[in-house]
Amino acid sequence: MLISEAFAQTAGSGQAEAGWANLILLVGIFVIFWLLLIRPQAKRAKDHKKMVENLQRGDEVITGGGIIGLILNVSENYVVVEVSPGVEILAIKSSVQTLLPKGTLKSIEPSKGGKQPRKAAAKGSAPAQEDKSTADKETVAANESEGSGNAETPKAGEKN
Repeated sequence: MLISEAFAQTAGSGQAEAGWANLILLVGIFVIFWLLLIRPQAKRAKDHKKMVENLQRGDEVITGGGIIGLILNVSENYVVVEVSPGVEILAIKSSVQTLLPKGTLKSIEPSKGGKQPRKAAAKGSAPAQEDKSTADKETVAANESEGSGNAETPKAGEKN
């Protein structure tokens, strides 16, 4: 044999020391994962569950889909959320992601000073807009009636 038995046996004593070092390294990695990943996630889940259990009528919330609204009714598994005056949706209670502070909905409503309604925008230009849209409708109707009888109508610039 090329390797003597005595030389091969001396390598075994170093393996025992490396086993303890590997075990300590593995435990250290687990502790780091616990502190940085597992514990914070469990805390967030516990806080979310507590928030969902304490939902009540009048709370302003954001759902998982990004819908912002006011809770009108709370049942065991569902909530009725008013997203706009007269518009209500039924959502699963656990889909509520965030509980907003009171008065948030009033502060984020779009301002009334932005765009004006179409009728009040320009009183003098309203009839001109009506005439234009009526003329466009008549043109479309005329084109449809002409093209409906003949499948191969010549285009502008083409000869028959």
